[in-house]
Amino acid sequence: MSIGDRFNQFVGKTRYVVSRIFIHLQGKEVAPLLGILNQNARMAVDADGDMAVMGESLVNICEGILQYRTYWQSASNEGDVFWNEGDAGDFVTELFTDSAQRYLSQPDLEDVEENTPLSLPVTDNIIVMITVAFEGEVQEIETDLADMSALTDGLKALISLNYKDKYRAIALHFSPARLGEQLTSDQILINFPELIPL
Repeated sequence: MSIGDRFNQFVGKTRYVVSRIFIHLQGKEVAPLLGILNQNARMAVDADGDMAVMGESLVNICEGILQYRTYWQSASNEGDVFWNEGDAGDFVTELFTDSAQRYLSQPDLEDVEENTPLSLPVTDNIIVMITVAFEGEVQEIETDLADMSALTDGLKALISLNYKDKYRAIALHFSPARLGEQLTSDQILINFPELIPL
């Protein structure tokens, strides 16, 4: 911790952490995770910013990702610490906007059409982007998560944080976000260059 951070802590300022985690899962068996992601994306949108519902959606997604640990391919994370809530909010907005603009990351929140074909191509690549802002300090999240055990601990810490009422913002994005869309290895290299193999 820097001298400035220690001083801010000493004078009782609130410490805000903003973090974004990328997780790439690969394999024919990961397709059901897309259903979990879409279901929780709908819950989050319907909640209209309700942190209790957003937190529950995040827990469901983290638990789903942990269940598919065998298929983790690569990961990365980034973030920063702020002592001003407005600055933290600005950084959340920046990361949210970037995640939303990533390749094939816009979910289809409309009801499925009646004449949708029963058979759709299945993707064997899914990238999940989790952006959070919380109060306090959580070492398991504020470290390099491009490692199987560190990522496992980080996801468990995200779940735990939900029950401590420390979240100030949660954003969930994933690619591909719609059934029938496929994400190829080349598209991952071009659109998600920060990923590091696990």
